[in-house]
Amino acid sequence: MSRRITVVTAVHAPSARFLPAAYESLCEQELPTGWEWRWLIQEDGRTDEVTPRVPDDERVSFRQGRPGGPGVARTMALAHADGDYVKILDADDQLTPGALARDLAALEGDPTLGWATSRVLDLLPDGSTAGFPGDPEQGPVERGAVLDYWSAHDFRAQVHPATLFVRRGLLVALGGWMALPASEDTGLLLALNSVARGWFSADVGLLYRKWEGQATSQTSHTDAAERAARMAVVEARARALAHFQWAYPAATG
Repeated sequence: MSRRITVVTAVHAPSARFLPAAYESLCEQELPTGWEWRWLIQEDGRTDEVTPRVPDDERVSFRQGRPGGPGVARTMALAHADGDYVKILDADDQLTPGALARDLAALEGDPTLGWATSRVLDLLPDGSTAGFPGDPEQGPVERGAVLDYWSAHDFRAQVHPATLFVRRGLLVALGGWMALPASEDTGLLLALNSVARGWFSADVGLLYRKWEGQATSQTSHTDAAERAARMAVVEARARALAHFQWAYPAATG
């Protein structure tokens, strides 16, 4: 019986044109014998613009729902995620060859790890790529390390939430993505880091597309008052989880 990685993608009408490239990057993934992927595409809204871009593939399912932002769309998709693991793939991004297999190997090889991330390159409009300074060394990310770095570096994590690969049970236990207009993926990453060790792969796992329509390029994303509120609740959640000492894996005995 196959074991499954569920790839979750939130999409809205402006980003639908990038779905074919995301699909191509998924089809290039090679997994160990006995493993398979399924792709859940959840539209943030109900339009007629996304459906024509959805690949005709039995491994791909598409649903629509009330608009509420990408975090809401991803969390709604979890209702249909039945695999051992969940991998995030934003509609405008692309996986690199081997990304899923590397994530899977890390967590299958160490049951104390709850999640994995990887190095990212920006994919620029001209097709070139650009890296980031300050990537951590490949290896385990200890509990609290992401929060400490994020707090000391103007709310910027040293690992990218768009590359997240996570045990489905742990993701569900934390309630999915935060109910925020943005930074919902950072909030989840910090919550995960508060309760579980993770892994960082130094191999590039994602091409993060830069384009004029992405949410992080909008002026509302950098509004100072809203950003301060988002960061405050993200930090409060992470610190509360650490304080209550709930952890993965659960203590025995």
